[in-house]
Amino acid sequence: MLVENRRSARRFVWTLVLGLFLGGLFSKLAELFLPVSAARDFLTTSVAASIGPFSVDLVAVSFTIGPLTLTMNVLTLVGIGIVALIVRSWI
Repeated sequence: MLVENRRSARRFVWTLVLGLFLGGLFSKLAELFLPVSAARDFLTTSVAASIGPFSVDLVAVSFTIGPLTLTMNVLTLVGIGIVALIVRSWI
């Protein structure tokens, strides 16, 4: 049962990541090919949330991660939905 939950969580994360990439691609294509209109503004207006920067300073090594930003819009949600339907039908 633990292995099945781990596989399910891994599948969910991959679905989310691939859906975010597909939605980002849809957003860029919409900005390039759709004429300036209210529909284009609705589809490509984004909400962004960010975390960062996160710094770790050890004696021998120091590094900074971030800022990490997640940008969501309608086309991103469409991309996640398409990938979720594909993953559901294949697996």
